[in-house]
Amino acid sequence: MKLLEKLKYTPDGWETTPFERKSYYLYFAGQNAIYFLLANYLTTYLMLAGIDPLKSSLVMVVVKVWDAINDAIFGAIFDSVKFKSGKKYLPWLKISTVLIPITTVLLFCIPANASENIKLAWFAVAYILWDSAYTLCDVPIYGSITAMTRNLTERSSMLSYKSIWAGVGIAFITLAGTVLVSEHIGASYSVVATATAVFAIITMLPVLKTLKERHVPDAEESFTLRKMFNYLFKNKYLLIYYFGYFFYSAANISGSLKLFVSYYMFNDTLFSLVVDACGTVPSLIASLLVPAMLRKIDKMKLYRICCVLMVALSLVMWVIGYNNLILHIVLYVIRSIPLSIIGVIMFIFTPDCAEYGKFKTGIDAKGITFSIQTFMVKLTAAVSGAMGMFILGLKSTGWKTVEVGSFKELQELGVQQSEHALDVLWFSYVMIPAIGCLLAYIIWKFYRLNDKDVQIMTDCNTGKITREEAEGALSRKY
Repeated sequence: MKLLEKLKYTPDGWETTPFERKSYYLYFAGQNAIYFLLANYLTTYLMLAGIDPLKSSLVMVVVKVWDAINDAIFGAIFDSVKFKSGKKYLPWLKISTVLIPITTVLLFCIPANASENIKLAWFAVAYILWDSAYTLCDVPIYGSITAMTRNLTERSSMLSYKSIWAGVGIAFITLAGTVLVSEHIGASYSVVATATAVFAIITMLPVLKTLKERHVPDAEESFTLRKMFNYLFKNKYLLIYYFGYFFYSAANISGSLKLFVSYYMFNDTLFSLVVDACGTVPSLIASLLVPAMLRKIDKMKLYRICCVLMVALSLVMWVIGYNNLILHIVLYVIRSIPLSIIGVIMFIFTPDCAEYGKFKTGIDAKGITFSIQTFMVKLTAAVSGAMGMFILGLKSTGWKTVEVGSFKELQELGVQQSEHALDVLWFSYVMIPAIGCLLAYIIWKFYRLNDKDVQIMTDCNTGKITREEAEGALSRKY
């Protein structure tokens, strides 16, 4: 009975219902399973498919040219389109829930017997379709929280817990994907993609029934390119945050190289599951403590502390190397704690920037704000995957590329990499993410938007207090 009461409990001042929050969290399990599939398996899939790594990386970058146009266009459309139902977010979520699983499977079904040019063309078209479909869900699901509640504490809590549930989706694809494509089973990536698509549909559907849009403006903004760019350049904290995010996430190539590291350095692709399993409990505990931490410390300060820890631990891990198995696992587990905290709070900043943008410019442009987030997420995923393939594809690296359908076939061929190629792989796996994190830390030192001021701005934006009252209450002039 106590458990049932707890599941139905809503803190005073919160606007959402318990089941609404839980379906919101569950959505991110499916969405992140899809995203993680591409971020961590697409590079390996393309390299095992026998496509030249340099050509694949070039296609990834070229597709992002379309992505830049696509996200900007959708951001403006999203802020301008008004559906007959009066809903701003749900119609887009319904469309994307159908399109994302379909395009995901299509992306991992490149014909095995086709020529390299056909494979590259298939990849390019499928990647563009997937990219467009993902845009249709990312902006609405993140933006919807501003329509669900105006309570900043409630928003931060929900965004923290959604990140924990996102970890459930990541855990699903990590376990299922790694086991299925390992040399022990040898399933194709299309099987993994199909399983992930089914999982995503099941977890993403409930929010379509429970999400309530309580605070959608009656009048929609009419956007021109001039107004859009004016808004973006005046929203300096949005630009600062995502400039730092670019370096942090684009350099995070560990995931795309993980299976190669496990196979060639630790002699088994399932080794990655072992270290991830060891880090699960401490990472989960740290993630669950984040909402409590945010009540005690400003989230950007916590963010930067975790960045420093990540860089320091990565440097130690790289110096020690991969020959000391036990010490590697210990360092990996310790490093997973600050990384899990970063993962939980990473996207809590976007709603804050949306409120700051409206307070600063008077323009309610949440679509544009969240489209920047979507664009940067997809851009950095492509750049990190392309970077891994580019490094391994360089002649100076000496990486041997073969065409196989799985790691089981790779094992049967007995392919080995040179010592130099493995050294490059190890440095790329450990230190390139650390370098990106260090650059991000330096940039984020200029992010000075704090939680208390954001709540004041939110109250002003919603008419709870006047502009004069807000400016008098802020800790500094913005």
